[in-house]
Amino acid sequence: MKLTKTFKAFFESEKAGGLLLLFVTILSLCLANSPFQTEYIAFWETQLGHHSITHWINDGLMTIFFLLIGLELEREIYNGELSSIKNAALPIFGALGGMLVPAGIFLALNFGTITQNGAGIPMATDIAFAIGILSLLGNRVPTSLKVFLTALAVIDDLGAIIVIAIFYTATIAFVNLFIALGILGALFILNRMKVHSLFPYLIGGVAMWYFMLNSGVHATITGVLLAFVIPFGDGGKKTSSYKIQHFLHKPVAFFILPLFAIANTCIAIDSNWHEGLNHPNTIGIILGLVIGKPLGIWLFSFLGVTLGICVLPKDLQWKTIIGAGMLGGIGFTMSIFITLLAFKNDGEEVITYSKIAILVASFIAGTAGFLWLKYTLKTPIKKMKIKPIV
Repeated sequence: MKLTKTFKAFFESEKAGGLLLLFVTILSLCLANSPFQTEYIAFWETQLGHHSITHWINDGLMTIFFLLIGLELEREIYNGELSSIKNAALPIFGALGGMLVPAGIFLALNFGTITQNGAGIPMATDIAFAIGILSLLGNRVPTSLKVFLTALAVIDDLGAIIVIAIFYTATIAFVNLFIALGILGALFILNRMKVHSLFPYLIGGVAMWYFMLNSGVHATITGVLLAFVIPFGDGGKKTSSYKIQHFLHKPVAFFILPLFAIANTCIAIDSNWHEGLNHPNTIGIILGLVIGKPLGIWLFSFLGVTLGICVLPKDLQWKTIIGAGMLGGIGFTMSIFITLLAFKNDGEEVITYSKIAILVASFIAGTAGFLWLKYTLKTPIKKMKIKPIV
């Protein structure tokens, strides 16, 4: 099974980005619990135009991240790993199970409480971290596993976006929403008229983001919507979609996501931090990510294959799918992002303990997934060098 150049570039970018995310997260946690704690945390709360620096990162820069996710999803649908039902069915089933089972576990513990809104938190998978951990296994990782985990994570992100749009929108200012959708419609018309210049789409995207921000619907949704109106064409290097996707890869992987991680993990951890992990909310997050993710991904993948809807690649085994499911339990970026939306009216303490639960769960899931795959994947056979007989 050969990897396309686009997929290879994406995988390599996410691999390095995942390792960088790990480094900056540890750095941020260290600074937030150092003698510079007060100044460091206060910096991220500095107000710029009635919003904190963290808010601008979460609602502004993360829109660019979602634009890249949308562009990658579009490419996979048109001519990538999701372009055929045969290839797409297994990760789709896996992603569906990886969202429903963790959410079910969380709701079983939190239904009817003030924290039930957090059901979307354990549904997410962090692409960069998951692929970063997978890359540590080197050439023993079969190509089909890379494709499965990446496709699953992309579909997972789409599910998270839908959850954000439907469940984490409070009050809607319909005038602003209709203006944003009107701009989207105008950009779609430009697309159908085969206008390939990126300039009108980027200007329209900024305007759409502004009105979406003031509509009540989370502004980052703009990124995904914009991705699907930017001309895709044949997907070649000269197309608008390819150019902007290629341009965004490194800024997103090496600037936007690390900046998001730094700003949202400046958590002051006191000596009693573990007490917050006894709450149904934090237990639900940890169990959802650590147990629910691998269980859901494996179970739904198995059902899909048993029913004849999906096909398990020849170089994958069911124990490998379990390992991929464990890596799927690394929620981090998307889980923290949903936490901020779910509990924005419930106080800083709930958000802080939820972030700690996400970090703990992601660490357990990442470590377990790495060790599981390390001991279940076959060690690559090294080619023997045969010396000529003189």
